[in-house]
Amino acid sequence: MDSRDIQKIKLRFGIVGNAEDLNRAIDIAMQVAPTDLSVLVTGESGVGKEHFPQIIHQNSARKHNKYIAVNCGAIPEGTIDSELFGHVKGAFTGAIDERNGYFAEANNGTIFLDEIGELPLSTQARLLRVLESGEYIKVGSSKVEKTNVRIVAATNVDLVEAIARGDFREDLYYRLNTIPVKVPALRDRSGDVVLLFRKFTADVSERYTIPPVQLTDEAKRLLTAYPWPGNIRQLKNVTEQITLLSAQREITEEVLREYLPEVKPNLPMLAIGKASHGKTFESERDILYQVLFDMRRDMAELRRQVNTLMEGEMPMARKSASYMPTEDFTYVDNPLQQISIGAKKASDEYDYQEPAEYVEEPLSVEEAEKELIRKALIRHRGRRKAAAAELGFSERTLYRKIEKYKLEDL
Repeated sequence: MDSRDIQKIKLRFGIVGNAEDLNRAIDIAMQVAPTDLSVLVTGESGVGKEHFPQIIHQNSARKHNKYIAVNCGAIPEGTIDSELFGHVKGAFTGAIDERNGYFAEANNGTIFLDEIGELPLSTQARLLRVLESGEYIKVGSSKVEKTNVRIVAATNVDLVEAIARGDFREDLYYRLNTIPVKVPALRDRSGDVVLLFRKFTADVSERYTIPPVQLTDEAKRLLTAYPWPGNIRQLKNVTEQITLLSAQREITEEVLREYLPEVKPNLPMLAIGKASHGKTFESERDILYQVLFDMRRDMAELRRQVNTLMEGEMPMARKSASYMPTEDFTYVDNPLQQISIGAKKASDEYDYQEPAEYVEEPLSVEEAEKELIRKALIRHRGRRKAAAAELGFSERTLYRKIEKYKLEDL
């Protein structure tokens, strides 16, 4: 496709930007649209992956038939098979009638499976059968049904890593990934940031009949240099806040800084794709492990310093000392680990005892993950969506972990 055709697609679907990788993704989507091949759209959360299934559907022979978008991460694991493939009457408690699933409703059309990496393995097996033969079976039935559906899937998960962990079927990955479309992150489209800001402030000003805001040159440089961990979705939110809340219509660098959240590279969701301590991370789990190991190292260093201090001061102990280390008292200074340092009342006579030997216990990743989730839920007052965003999980993954760690009351 030439640049004029790509520009027409951008105007039609509200896509802003001139980055080469973005244009390449649009070009691939347009080339594959007339076929019935499966497409896998990849990219971080908030980059605008949802536009590409619509581009593919609207430029295919199926454009006059149904287009159904399904967020696989938002459907509970116990009901997702019923949602996708339907069920018969009496298949489970509450199944008072027979129901068609999305694959039946989208027959001869296109179905967009967002967050495909969150599908349970059992559902992945059912989906693989649909891709291979167009056949599926409703929940509670033994009758084979047929459907003619074009599948476009999207994910922000590294599926190769998921396959290595046993969380995603390799055969399904290759069936879905017939044509890959990679949507670039906003930090890789720095030249598009100001253009997107202008669009979003213009949209808000038109909607609420207020003047749009403008950026000074210094503010533009700051906006472009910011890493945008939340990608276009985050930029849109920041732009709307500035347009609605700022008393000034010309936004300086100082004003802009007030609306840009501090980027903390040690948070899992902000560290994806970045290097920390000289290491490049390939998955959210690797990042989480590194964060936990860093915490463990810091705590170990702190305890060694405390022990050194205690060893230097112990010979000066006198009768006025109230407690001395023994083996009976457990002191918890961090939820991720415990150390037993002991405590015992000193005798009336001087009785020097060596400080208890520090023994570093193995770090429990599950306990650490539980504590991170607990604190995130407390910080966000139980709001699951906000906590999931901070932790870098999908909502469905967070719900599963809340149930696993028995944190339902938070």
